[in-house]
Amino acid sequence: MLKINKQEALDYHSQSPAGKIEVIPTKPVSTQLDLALAYSPGVAEPCKEIAADKDAVYKYTAKGNLVAVISNGTAVLGLGNIGPEASKPVMEGKGVLFKKFAGIDCFDIEIDATDPDEFIRIVKALEPTFGGINLEDIKAPECFRIETELRDKVNIPLMHDDQHGTAIISSAALLNALEVVGKKIEEVKVVVSGAGAAAISCLRLYLELGLRLENIVVFDKDGIIHPGRTDLASLQLQFATSRPITTLAEALDGADVFLGLSAANVLPAELLLKMAPNPIVFALANPDPEIAYEVAMATRPDIIMATGRSDHPNQVNNVLGFPYIFRGALDVRATGINEAMKLAAVRALSDLAKEPVPDMVNRAYGDNTLSFGRTYLIPKPLDPRLITAISPAVAKAAMESGVARVHITDWPAYEDELRSRLGVNQKLMNRITNAAKSNPKRVVFAEGDTYKILKAAQILQDEGIAQPILLGNRNKIARLAAENNLDLEGCEIIDILHEEAKREQYAELLYEKRQRRGMTRYEGRRLLRERNYYGSMMLENGEADAFITGLSKDYGKSIIPSLQAIGVAEGVKRVASMYIIQHKKGPYFFADTTVNIDPTAEEMVDIIGLTANAVRFFDTEPRVAVISYSNFGSNPGELPDKARRATELAKQRYPELILDGEMQANTALNPELLQEQYPFSELADKGGANTLIFPNVISGNIAYKVIQEIGGAEVIGPVLMGMRKPVHILQLGASVREIVNMAAIAVVDAQKAGGKGL
Repeated sequence: MLKINKQEALDYHSQSPAGKIEVIPTKPVSTQLDLALAYSPGVAEPCKEIAADKDAVYKYTAKGNLVAVISNGTAVLGLGNIGPEASKPVMEGKGVLFKKFAGIDCFDIEIDATDPDEFIRIVKALEPTFGGINLEDIKAPECFRIETELRDKVNIPLMHDDQHGTAIISSAALLNALEVVGKKIEEVKVVVSGAGAAAISCLRLYLELGLRLENIVVFDKDGIIHPGRTDLASLQLQFATSRPITTLAEALDGADVFLGLSAANVLPAELLLKMAPNPIVFALANPDPEIAYEVAMATRPDIIMATGRSDHPNQVNNVLGFPYIFRGALDVRATGINEAMKLAAVRALSDLAKEPVPDMVNRAYGDNTLSFGRTYLIPKPLDPRLITAISPAVAKAAMESGVARVHITDWPAYEDELRSRLGVNQKLMNRITNAAKSNPKRVVFAEGDTYKILKAAQILQDEGIAQPILLGNRNKIARLAAENNLDLEGCEIIDILHEEAKREQYAELLYEKRQRRGMTRYEGRRLLRERNYYGSMMLENGEADAFITGLSKDYGKSIIPSLQAIGVAEGVKRVASMYIIQHKKGPYFFADTTVNIDPTAEEMVDIIGLTANAVRFFDTEPRVAVISYSNFGSNPGELPDKARRATELAKQRYPELILDGEMQANTALNPELLQEQYPFSELADKGGANTLIFPNVISGNIAYKVIQEIGGAEVIGPVLMGMRKPVHILQLGASVREIVNMAAIAVVDAQKAGGKGL
């Protein structure tokens, strides 16, 4: 339960620098030349290009990725008309969310104008600056007219998020809630508390989805909306009812759905008892809903409940929509945001909620039981899949409905671009995962009765990446699956202690392999009671295609059984490991990070060869730097000498490899520094290194762990290199996402001719 106190919130906003946003230059401005290019006289050139062709503004300025968040402060949160200055923290926050979730830059603009005509004139005049306009916190009924007229006047995407954001998110939640309880939208009766911008927009979108007008009853602070009211806008009167109803109690008798967008505690608990079976209650007033969540759940155990709060299930939060809707609209330079685009967002959200929840989302919310159902109707705001689910759907709808000025043709490339905007470049793992799906293989997991492995197995099975084989206690697996709502259908489960005949067979095979290494039959039988040996022998005997272990044991103890049962590949003297660093600049590869403690120069040459082959496996040309604390002999010492000797030997053995050393890590990764100081290096004109070979496990291990924690990159691995068959050892305590990634790598590893390891 997330608890926020007043002082904590004030401190957050007031600590230096005050507020939540700043402007950061995207081009260098450190020299006189930089300044001359950024401003006078260089800036005149793009000005002239844009004067000749207005569309060139998208090429030479940030307009195409810039949204205005505009308010006059007349309806801020649940605080009412608090004025433009008091609305600024909210508008800054909106800008932060645009940037965080969709990579969109924002300026917040607070306008001191309550007259609709003046407000419309000001906003229309701002159109040349922005690629899109997000109207925010403008009171009804003026907001209806303001948005309608501005949509006709401007030629860029524009949306009043208080209306349409809530409508889109709640529509997805409603569709899924109705699916859970087995009701049809065409047949349900809906009662609404509130007739403001959000409520009216919700109802208009519900009508598009099939809700019948005659099944709607709406109340505002002055009572029921009926045709005789003279204090309402035309959009509100659209939902007037002539039915003989005067009270909320009468309206809720037999109702299927309650939608609240009004004020706290307007729905008495006893009225829930009048609703139909499996009532759906969306109490969306913020910060306090129309009925407290705990009260509603205690009153009607069969209720499906949603609120606007993050500390309860089914949070209807506009951040699920507006960043991704604008992202899709901007990327096709849409001339507006129409109904087709909104409905596309609804469907995308609804569908995404039915897919398995990523482990990173479970971790973020401290909940391992998230799965489609009564308490999970819509995705969580921190779900990284939202951008690739919603933005392409919106972009496609814009293209199909004729409002797009730019057309996307390569959708996989577009999804990669969306991820890269968030600083998460998934291109490499996307390729691996897609390759794995093309021919899934049998992957046996030693720790098959742990939650993380079970969750990963469900994802692997559901997404068609692998065919999981789980080694573990059947009763424990069944209990964990039930406790965490896991569906393991299709996953093979083996309790090795109940497989006496198979253990005896494997023990004899292991004895035959190791009898001249001191192993007895008795020891073989004893070892085959351990899952690492059993799983290794399954792989060796052809009853699995890859083996994964290491989640709960240290690396050394995990790897020994596979080395004994399977062994290294032909021509390989020693195995090594590599981590993949996924950064917005591209993938990097670090070796050796876990296996060889202090290799000799000759052993480092073997590691270089294994690593280069593994990097090529990931469709990347290796550019290898042997790392030290010295640049080409600048500092004497045993370690630089070893790195330099390894480089010399490796160049002799692998003359085709782009390789240099010894050098410091920053030198290897900085092509400008290489060109300036060390132009003789092979890496200087190749863009610097993408593969770093460390002189010992201490430096490699420290480097990847520092990057993992504070470097703004995703770390995948360790990838084991040099085994005769695909074996991979997880990082101790690996996340579900890391397990899935490793399994995908193992599958593609197994797809190679002969099923040889990396």
